[in-house]
Amino acid sequence: MPKLLDSELRERALEIAKLDGAKQEAQRQAERMEVARQEAARHEVERQAAARENAERQETARQAAARQATARQEVARREAARVEAERLEAARQATVGPEAERLDTARMQAERQELARQETGRQERARQDAEREAQQARREAALRSIARQLAEEAAAREAASLRPPSTLPASASSARRGRLFGRSDPNAELLLYAQAWSRKIELNMTFDMVREAAKQRHTTPLVTVALRSDGSVESVTFVLSSGVVAIDEAIRRVVQSQAPYPAFQPALAREFDVIEIRRSWNFDTAIRLY
Repeated sequence: MPKLLDSELRERALEIAKLDGAKQEAQRQAERMEVARQEAARHEVERQAAARENAERQETARQAAARQATARQEVARREAARVEAERLEAARQATVGPEAERLDTARMQAERQELARQETGRQERARQDAEREAQQARREAALRSIARQLAEEAAAREAASLRPPSTLPASASSARRGRLFGRSDPNAELLLYAQAWSRKIELNMTFDMVREAAKQRHTTPLVTVALRSDGSVESVTFVLSSGVVAIDEAIRRVVQSQAPYPAFQPALAREFDVIEIRRSWNFDTAIRLY
């Protein structure tokens, strides 16, 4: 009985050893296959890299060949263009003769005309600048004159106020003068009268009397009109002339044509015998007094 057991144990041990050997062989076979697979993969990567490098070399060679062909074509095109230009120039030289001379003469004439035009423009700009400076000088002189006149009038009023009543000349009471040189004054009656006078000038179709003259280049005139208490015109004085005689005369005619103007209101007549109204005269589509 023990012998039988020993035999079975040996057989089982042999079977186990065989199984272990088979397992080890299978493991070795798997390892060999994995190594082979990795080697194959490495070869494939190397093959693909070599293929890419070869394709890149071929593409580089193709591009270089294309560039060389393009360069040859460009050289040929330029040479053909040069030959054609030389042919055309030779043909032009052979045929243009008098026409070229005519064109040169025309060009020189055009250049002279352009230079003359530029010189005319320069002279016109210089004339305009000189005229603006002259207008500015006249305006400044007029303003200085106005300032002197206002100062003299203020001094005269102050001197008159300081003189005793018995020393006033007999004509002073018969020539009481009111002056409105701007748009504001404490005397409301004086402002209303000046507005009514201005509207009569502006609204009674007087522009036709100055329309043609006003088309000439001129300075905006500054005019003082003196009106008596009965509405008659005492005087028309130009503080600043328009610089055009026809315009100044037309302004005088406009003022006289609308006379007599409204008589002074009683309150105004009690204070003044003459009112002087100073306005600048502007012409666009009508006469406008400012």
